[in-house]
Amino acid sequence: MVKSPKPPKSEPAGEIDAATGVETTGHEWDGLKELNNPAPRWWLIVWLMTIIFAVGYWVVYPAWPTLDGHSKGVAGWTQYNKLQQDQAQITRRQGVYLQRFHVASFTQVKDDPALYEFARAGGAVVFKENCAACHGAGGEGRRGYPNLNDDDWLYGGSIDDIHTTIQVGIRSVDPDTHSTLMPAFGAILQPQEIDDLADFTGQLPQGVPAAPSAAWSRGQALFATNCVSCHGAAGEGNQTLGAPRLNDAIWLYGGDKKALVETITRARAGVMPSWKHRLSADDQRMVSIYVHGLGGGE
Repeated sequence: MVKSPKPPKSEPAGEIDAATGVETTGHEWDGLKELNNPAPRWWLIVWLMTIIFAVGYWVVYPAWPTLDGHSKGVAGWTQYNKLQQDQAQITRRQGVYLQRFHVASFTQVKDDPALYEFARAGGAVVFKENCAACHGAGGEGRRGYPNLNDDDWLYGGSIDDIHTTIQVGIRSVDPDTHSTLMPAFGAILQPQEIDDLADFTGQLPQGVPAAPSAAWSRGQALFATNCVSCHGAAGEGNQTLGAPRLNDAIWLYGGDKKALVETITRARAGVMPSWKHRLSADDQRMVSIYVHGLGGGE
């Protein structure tokens, strides 16, 4: 069994410890005597100050739980009031810029560095809340959703063009929407012709081969007959029609043979909603500026 420590033995206070020369308190545990070493004065002062501070804090700020919530404190401070004050300050600062932004043209905004950064910051928030789900957090896009960082634009990459696209959408319900549609050539051409056309289209970024194959030549003829009117003789595209460039190796739905055959056979009909009635006029303009500034704006 473990022996319990002996209870302290009291001795007369005031005895001087032989080893340290310090007066003892008269308490002893198993031969160990307690020395009478008071706490340093500075420590006592700090301790008293913390007590005074704590009492003052309890009086000034909400601190103690009560039956109806908590003590309110004489200052009436709350985190909710502080948040409202901070938000009000931010709103006032925004208001100054919003008034200027609301009446400024896109050119005037670009020529004013402070106003331009304000618009970009606001546009970034609008983009992340409304556009990132399809175009990616950084506008990098994905299959079927355009990359907004490059210089490929179906309907133009100027701020005004981007603003128009955001307003009316693409094949949306808006009466002014961009609505050009590529026909499904599976109902027009034979499978072999589609295969030849896919071979030719896939090689457009590389230019005319040194020794064109028979399939390439057949595809070229089919391209001239069926595709040039929209995509251009060299595959340069047509922003007025929304026909993409085909000679730059940037493919919305993929540039491999299988993807091209699928596109030519069934066509593509991606839809972008109209944001005219979903976003405020200022938000539409801000996100237009932000998208233009991602790096691919014209």
